[in-house]
Amino acid sequence: MNTVCYVGSYADPAHPGSGGIIGLELDPSGKLEVCSRSGSPAQAGHLVYDATTRVLYAVDERKNDGRGPVGPRAAVHAFAVDPTTAALTWVNSQPAPGPFPTYLSVAADRRVLLCADHGSFDHVERVVRTEDGWNVEYVYDDSTVLLFGLEPDGSIGDLRDLAVLEGHGTDPNASPQAGGHGQSGPHAHCAVLDPTGRFVVVGDKGTDRVLVYALGDGTSLRPAASLHTGPQTGPRHAAFHPSTGRLLMTWEFSSELACFTLDPETGAVTLLDHVSTVGPDHVGLNEPAEVRVHPRLDVVYVNNRGEDTVAWFALDAEGRLSRRGAVRLSPSIHPGLAARSFAFDPTGTVLLVADRPGDVVRAYAVDAADGSLHHLADTEVPQPAFVAFAEPEPDGSTPR
Repeated sequence: MNTVCYVGSYADPAHPGSGGIIGLELDPSGKLEVCSRSGSPAQAGHLVYDATTRVLYAVDERKNDGRGPVGPRAAVHAFAVDPTTAALTWVNSQPAPGPFPTYLSVAADRRVLLCADHGSFDHVERVVRTEDGWNVEYVYDDSTVLLFGLEPDGSIGDLRDLAVLEGHGTDPNASPQAGGHGQSGPHAHCAVLDPTGRFVVVGDKGTDRVLVYALGDGTSLRPAASLHTGPQTGPRHAAFHPSTGRLLMTWEFSSELACFTLDPETGAVTLLDHVSTVGPDHVGLNEPAEVRVHPRLDVVYVNNRGEDTVAWFALDAEGRLSRRGAVRLSPSIHPGLAARSFAFDPTGTVLLVADRPGDVVRAYAVDAADGSLHHLADTEVPQPAFVAFAEPEPDGSTPR
């Protein structure tokens, strides 16, 4: 019985068939075959699967700009996965207050669904009266972290709590992205549960901070800790080592991979090491995005947008990182239009990459000894944005 994964796609009129969620069956050779398709949500930039309820959650990564006909609001959706065909059936959705929901996590005990809303780089110019006379100020989108309840059937319940992030980068008028506006306000890019399920780690690339919230009984988000990672570092995505609990994060603006400890009692994070994600010969802009830790090896993987690679790093017992190799991906159009996501199959023997510029999902074999990647096959998928595997059920079966 082959493994099933789901690929979220960004809708783009220039790419027929793009948008929605594509279900794919992975065979041992690395080839993928379409087994299901859902046309919604149109901007399926992030997915997460709950094996216990067999429900797939997806963001609709958008912003309603308020001009012309009122379009759909940013939202999170729940889909039931058919255990025989892997087909998706829409269950329900909830609005996601804050534009561009970009990341989802399910609590280990299925109590809650977490969502990070990135916000756009748009601003409104307001006229204000100051001591110096009439001036203007710029108001930017809110960036939020959302806490939804989950019902026993996996449907998304009411919004239980919401954290509105605050602040800006060291120099909000000279940010690395968006013509200088990239750090004019906060931009939450992930919301990841720690191994204990007690804390939520948020990478805020707009303020160069790692934020930690206590989840408590699942009804609220309480600020627990915060760490400034340095000017124009841009903490983006996070992952935990499955056995040591070490926290790994990509720093988007400084093009680095960082390793931290997280105190299981207080949530405080302590930096252990940070290294460049690119090789010594790379020249020019690079922005790392996704980070994953191999389920059995002390190897960490990062995709680089600019160098256009998936690189892997050895992680030693002291938390020190060293780059060991990389495989080449399709050339990025710009960092926002590049390979954005990758994921391991449940066995850790295959890695799939959503290579958006190439309109393909690339499959790589993972060496069982050193974690190096070796190309297996490419499968055409229009505008792939995110890969999520349907993890094994408690009885060891898969949805297909």
